Amino acid sequence: MINKDSNFYDVVGIGNAIVDVLAKVGEGFLKERGLPKGGMTLLSAPGKIYAEIMPEREVSGGSAANTVAALASLGGQPAFIGKVHDDELGQEFGRDIGAAGVDFFTTPLNEGPVTGRSIVLVTPDAERSMFTYLGASKMLSVADIDEEIIKSARIVYLEGYLWDEEEAKKAMTKACELAHRHRKKVAFSLSDKSCVNRHREEFLKLIEDYVDILFGNEEEIKALFEEPDFYKTLDMIKGKVETAAVTRSAKGSVIVNGRTKTYVEAETVENVVDSTGAGDLYAAGFLYGYTQGRSLGTCAMIGGIAAAEILGHYGARPEVSLRGFVRNRLKAYGKFIIFRQISVN
Repeated sequence: MINKDSNFYDVVGIGNAIVDVLAKVGEGFLKERGLPKGGMTLLSAPGKIYAEIMPEREVSGGSAANTVAALASLGGQPAFIGKVHDDELGQEFGRDIGAAGVDFFTTPLNEGPVTGRSIVLVTPDAERSMFTYLGASKMLSVADIDEEIIKSARIVYLEGYLWDEEEAKKAMTKACELAHRHRKKVAFSLSDKSCVNRHREEFLKLIEDYVDILFGNEEEIKALFEEPDFYKTLDMIKGKVETAAVTRSAKGSVIVNGRTKTYVEAETVENVVDSTGAGDLYAAGFLYGYTQGRSLGTCAMIGGIAAAEILGHYGARPEVSLRGFVRNRLKAYGKFIIFRQISVN
């Protein structure tokens, strides 16, 4: 288990520093423009979508940034490494993530691409379709990986989306090398099925070489191993990482740790409004529990509770203190927290 006395940060997240622009649209909006529904589509330029919507919210975002912001809301101490431009949106990103309780010191660009943004279109069925212009975030480089920050963290958390850029890929590898040099854990999120399909072989090598804690959903894990049988993928992952946390939406999650699989039920959400960031919040809850020395089953429960909070409203940031929210939900379970564990050879 992690020695908590020798670290300042619980988690240092490394990812795309972008501003999330959220808007509600009808099904027709996507169909009329030929926009793909679900998942994440990369844009080569900011595009005209922004001009055609009425944003509900604009907040600092990006997958790993959402995770560390939620971890701060849980009571953890996080930092974030990501690249913005020194423009209006970049300055807003810094103010917003700082207000969330996250340390952010990465030097911004003074020239080149503007700050990235992700236009998140939410349809009435709560499905989110992301159209992302990476902008300055894709300029993250090895020079931005501060060894002192890596050294001061218990866990270094990386998002798979970063792998789309060569320089960012080098930066991620450097962070992994430094983390292991200083005996820190490396956590990695597969991010998106399309991301896995683009980089499958490289992801497998990264996982085998560096990753201690792997996050992914059912479809991402199937894509990673090119295996349609979900239960077979659980056996395939067990020898590659110390711990894998696999989410299954309404079916809850499965934690694979060596020979043991722990099945945790999903939290009940009466009215699912928006699924944006649910995986990011699950990772935050799991990592918070992990750094606090909780059992893996409890870590998964905390992750599920954190994800449930944002499913009931728009956006990937909690509307209440997650620390109190999680505490109350766990207290409601009392002594009746039961996990189904299966040990296999």
